[in-house]
Amino acid sequence: MIPTVEWKNDHVVILDQRVLPGEVRFLDCEIYEDVAEAIRNLSVRGAPAIGVTASLGIALGAKQYPGADLKGFLLHMEQVCHAFASTRPTAVNLFWAVDRMKRILASASPSTIQDMQKRLQEEALAVLDEDIRVNRALGKFGSAIIRDGDHILTHCNAGALATAGYGTALGVVRAAWEQGKQIRVYADETRPVLQGARLTAWELQQDGIPVTLITDNAAGALMKQHKIQCCVVGADRIAANGDVANKIGTYSVAVLAKAHGIPFYVAAPSSTIDMQTPAGEGIPIEERSPSEVTCLYGDRRIAPQGIDVWNPAFDVTPAALIAGIITERGIFAPQDLKEHFS
Repeated sequence: MIPTVEWKNDHVVILDQRVLPGEVRFLDCEIYEDVAEAIRNLSVRGAPAIGVTASLGIALGAKQYPGADLKGFLLHMEQVCHAFASTRPTAVNLFWAVDRMKRILASASPSTIQDMQKRLQEEALAVLDEDIRVNRALGKFGSAIIRDGDHILTHCNAGALATAGYGTALGVVRAAWEQGKQIRVYADETRPVLQGARLTAWELQQDGIPVTLITDNAAGALMKQHKIQCCVVGADRIAANGDVANKIGTYSVAVLAKAHGIPFYVAAPSSTIDMQTPAGEGIPIEERSPSEVTCLYGDRRIAPQGIDVWNPAFDVTPAALIAGIITERGIFAPQDLKEHFS
């Protein structure tokens, strides 16, 4: 499995997901600004991966500080943390990671700059290792919902590429496959950036897990033909009441699943659960460039020049449409989150 993000020789190395599947290319980030830009421009994406990458980027920012003045270092780190918090608004794992790194700074002060740099690097690497362990635990719990012979529909990419490794929704799939269950995944292409076509299909193909790519608007027809037994998706933020923000189009899949009597599950680490946001309407929804809709790969225009475009990156699926939320601590009904995660 190709690593999504790594710490190598005091650099952050990121798999550039913008060019997959045609090219496997890595970004060697020597300064924290390059890491922040990689998050902003979708070189790295997926809520857990964004959180891990931000942690590593903050540790890199600490290493960059050239002076010996402790007050100056702490002001520098405020700037670094703010830079990462400003990259993308919806994925709560980003803010969870930034806050976690801030707590290390607070607990380490007063101390030497060298000691704080060391502790920040250790914490960032712990975040990375924990993410992989959490995903494996989540996958093991989630595999219980998958029966031998099931066909599973997923939307966007919630695999190893969206995490530090193994995956959330695809972690569930991987765990079921490793148990010997004969399954097939149907992957929505996921317009407009095609994370399903470019990333999910590629990732599953690399692992030898049977996968069929479909257009987003084919999901309902598949369900009507009884070819889907369950839906499993990831999440970028889960509100306290169980409403879930995920890639645009997830809500449509959930509505279709409900209409056809198909269980719809969300797989995400507990760091994606935001108890400070009571309900889905409070989740900030990122809107991205119109060019993602009007052009393919940034330069091939497929819509009229000057056309008005609405391009939200995410939508919110109400808790009432969700059969269960799969976490590293088990599977919970959306209405039970407050009891278990407050």
